[in-house]
Amino acid sequence: MMYPFMTLEDGTGVAHSEAYDSKGQETVKVYFEKPVEGGFLSAECYLPAYEWENIIGFTESDIAKLQEYLQSVAHIVIRLAREGGFDNAANF
Repeated sequence: MMYPFMTLEDGTGVAHSEAYDSKGQETVKVYFEKPVEGGFLSAECYLPAYEWENIIGFTESDIAKLQEYLQSVAHIVIRLAREGGFDNAANF
């Protein structure tokens, strides 16, 4: 299940998965999607390793900016992923 996290100023939506185990490490998938004429740009980043996959339409510069943003909020995303998103987060 994916939980909405935020919509950035440029309209890019950010969502995250629940925390899950991947090869013995807690992992959270963060999904970015930006509407553009004719479709969407999209990308996935897996925390805590910051491994980017399935990048469609975003430039290297775009990904660098998204990486910088994600590094500033990763601790919040991981906490929310453990608690089931904003709606289930205790004392947030």
